[in-house]
Amino acid sequence: MCLGLESGFNFVLSFMYFPENIKFLRKRRRLSQADLAAQLGLTRTTLAGYEKNIQPPFRVLIKFAEFFNLSIDALVRYDIQALSEFQLSQIEDGFDIDVTGKKLRLLTISVNSEGKENIEMVPVKAQAGYTSSYGDLDFIGSLDKFSLPFLPKDKTYRTFQIQGDSMLPVPEGSWVTCSYVQDWTNIREGTPCIIVTQDEGVVFKLVYKQLDQNRTFLLVSTNRDYKPYEFPVKKVVEVWKFETYNRFEIGGE
Repeated sequence: MCLGLESGFNFVLSFMYFPENIKFLRKRRRLSQADLAAQLGLTRTTLAGYEKNIQPPFRVLIKFAEFFNLSIDALVRYDIQALSEFQLSQIEDGFDIDVTGKKLRLLTISVNSEGKENIEMVPVKAQAGYTSSYGDLDFIGSLDKFSLPFLPKDKTYRTFQIQGDSMLPVPEGSWVTCSYVQDWTNIREGTPCIIVTQDEGVVFKLVYKQLDQNRTFLLVSTNRDYKPYEFPVKKVVEVWKFETYNRFEIGGE
């Protein structure tokens, strides 16, 4: 099956509260712009620009998030100044708290010339790069894109090529199209999902939530030759719910 791939795209990315948040957090730590810039490997002028609403590249966002013990999503989408003193102290003590309440995560997408979202394709060879560059505009722009008119229009989709035989009857090499899961607490038990992780790359499994017990997902294969295993939620960067799959070749006849 040959797909017509989209060539034109634009990016949608929101940095709502980022300038105010980094200024607030910097002052809370009693750091000057020069002090914080030096610790992050930036110039004072560059940092001042970010505090005035210049958007930083993804690698710089990671530096800010790690320095302030916050997720990227909380840093750019949530008003940190609205947190209670207790929540702020928890963050400063190294606790991983969900400040959004809805597990909002940063998602980079592309749209075609008509303003409609594309479906980006992540082949096996690109998955190592995807786990570290899923929010990078240039990386997402480099992926092939297509559309599936029969899918509902109110979701964001992405297609991943899977490896191995752990999720039969979906065969190795298939392209699994999934919808983005914004709130992980809404995942229904046993839902097949693509899990994008920091350490294990991209995996396709049935997901069972163990968020209250030990903050993990239990990942289960349909092929019983593979044992279930627990995976820490803090090492998960994206979750995509299975919608459909295909066996096709990009650019094939």
